[in-house]
Amino acid sequence: MLRKILFVTLLVILLTTACGAVLPSSGNLTLTDGLGREVKLNGPAQHVVSLAPSNTEILFAIGAGGQVVGRDALSDFPAEAKNLIDIGSTFDALNTEQIVSLKPDLVLAAEINTPEQVKQLEALGLTVYYLKNPLTLEEMYGNLGIVGQLTGHEKEASTLTESLKARVAAVDQKIAPISSRPNVFYELMPPTRPSRIRPERVHSLPS
Repeated sequence: MLRKILFVTLLVILLTTACGAVLPSSGNLTLTDGLGREVKLNGPAQHVVSLAPSNTEILFAIGAGGQVVGRDALSDFPAEAKNLIDIGSTFDALNTEQIVSLKPDLVLAAEINTPEQVKQLEALGLTVYYLKNPLTLEEMYGNLGIVGQLTGHEKEASTLTESLKARVAAVDQKIAPISSRPNVFYELMPPTRPSRIRPERVHSLPS
């Protein structure tokens, strides 16, 4: 009897892993988001609504695509994201009723979403994490780690980060021997008449 119980338990774990799902964790998560707010989760989020294309791509890139239940209208990559429920666009209107009906345990916002939208969703009883746009590669790696923590895919996020760092290092190594780099002045020419737009001009400056 004990052997049967152990076998069934192992089978469930293997099937869950094969489906890309994350086993619920009893550990609570508390992370500070881009608005300086403490966001608390009762373990990794299992049902996520993404409010920005950048967030959607990160979620799928770290293996959390199977946990995404809704995405904004502009999220069209990867192709699988198009099959998810469209909850509207931050530039038009978010379908808050649709978002609530999906019963997400995490709504992942980004800088294209306004703080007012975050407050509106929180007022509906939703947990919202605001992910700041990265300004450096290190900040981008940090965002991968954060989303990995939020969804229980820390290992995958770490592996992806190391892969990206290796690619960046390879590029740096190739361009290191280059001693001269052209300076470019980019000028936009305003139209002289409303009906005609003059072409842009690019000036190369001496090194």
